[in-house]
Amino acid sequence: MMRKLNFTILIERDEDGIYIASVPALRGCYTQARTVEELLPRIKEAIELYLETEDEGFSPNEFVGVQQIEVVI
Repeated sequence: MMRKLNFTILIERDEDGIYIASVPALRGCYTQARTVEELLPRIKEAIELYLETEDEGFSPNEFVGVQQIEVVI
């Protein structure tokens, strides 16, 4: 039986301009690409592969928001 699951993904861009997507609900589930258009199918595939091997190893999170905070060191 097929299930539909929704996941929140975080997308960041590193100092080299590479986009990185991660899934907070799935520990260690992430990927990267040069564009967001390339990134989205890759993170979807990463989620599918993760769930094939770790189907019981996740707990869905409720998305609340994203904040940036400045720290001076």
